Amino acid sequence: MELESAQMDLSPVRREILEALLLHEKPVKASQIAKETGKEQPAVQMHLIGLVKMKYAESPQKGQYVVTEKGKEALGLPEVTKETALRILALTPSDRAFHFYGGIGKPLNLYAKNLLDFCDKISKINVDSVEFHFNRGDFEAWFKFLGDAELAKKTELLKTKKVSGEELRGKILEITENRCRLLVKTAGQTGPQP
Repeated sequence: MELESAQMDLSPVRREILEALLLHEKPVKASQIAKETGKEQPAVQMHLIGLVKMKYAESPQKGQYVVTEKGKEALGLPEVTKETALRILALTPSDRAFHFYGGIGKPLNLYAKNLLDFCDKISKINVDSVEFHFNRGDFEAWFKFLGDAELAKKTELLKTKKVSGEELRGKILEITENRCRLLVKTAGQTGPQP
């Protein structure tokens, strides 16, 4: 019930601004969010101040903003516990691994066994395969299967950015590696990190 209330507190504009913040791991200026959302900077600044008052965003440095856990919750994203992080990072059986294709009916005989393996493979796979899977929503679907609603949401939000080619690969790699680092830290693991 509390989650539904938080989601209802957000106007469509504030939701869009909060989603834009979600794609950034580090604090970002209002001008950057205005550029990304196609909105006027003074209006974005006003909404960001409102989001800070609602505790959906915070300003760790003057003029820069980042989404908070409460803000993620307002977007419908659950908090990740140690157990959840361990489950998301766990190896999957080969039939549930992410299998890369070059197109429909064109398997590449390459698959990712878990999220860390995915980071490694996505950096090396042909960019046409990256675009194929991204445009079909395959990445979000697999992230949801792993139990990572936040990574699935971030990947989905990339579609609004109209990126392709190497820029798309770079963005997917960036959000996935950042997510892996956070999950490894949350899980208390000291193993390989992206």
